[in-house]
Amino acid sequence: MNRLDAEGWLTGLRRVPSPNCDERPAGQQVRLIVVHSISLPPGEFGGDGIERLFTNTLDPEAHPYFREIESLRVSAHFLIRRDGLIVQFVPCRLRAWHAGASTWRGVECCNDFSIGIELEGCDDQPFESQQYPALASLIRALQEHYPIEDIVGHADISPSRKTDPGPTFDWAYLHRLVASGAA
Repeated sequence: MNRLDAEGWLTGLRRVPSPNCDERPAGQQVRLIVVHSISLPPGEFGGDGIERLFTNTLDPEAHPYFREIESLRVSAHFLIRRDGLIVQFVPCRLRAWHAGASTWRGVECCNDFSIGIELEGCDDQPFESQQYPALASLIRALQEHYPIEDIVGHADISPSRKTDPGPTFDWAYLHRLVASGAA
């Protein structure tokens, strides 16, 4: 995996800057990785719906569901496509708007101290095999720069609101890949 530059962009990745971010609160250091899943339209993969959502350019006429979410202002730091391609939307030094109302180890507002990674997928379908090594490699690169204390799912920090990445996500396999350095 490539290195983080001074702004918090991983070199060598495709960048699609999102306006849906801001400065982290003073004194907050990245120490958590939050894994999400997303598909737009729901249950469909490919296309530019996720990128358009994260850049506030979603066409509400392109799909009925898009009318429901067109006013959302959300982002993640990274998206891992079904083929394992990683896209970065927000530099790591900034706070992406991915977790919403959330709590980890008694601390609220997880966006303040976390990196959000979206996997193109949904709760009820298996993730693609190439997404796991891409995620593990990305996590290891982030661990080189930040004192990461935990890797959690969105459901772990917002259990009453969220279910992602869902029961099909293989946490044990991910942790083995991260620990082994395999990619």
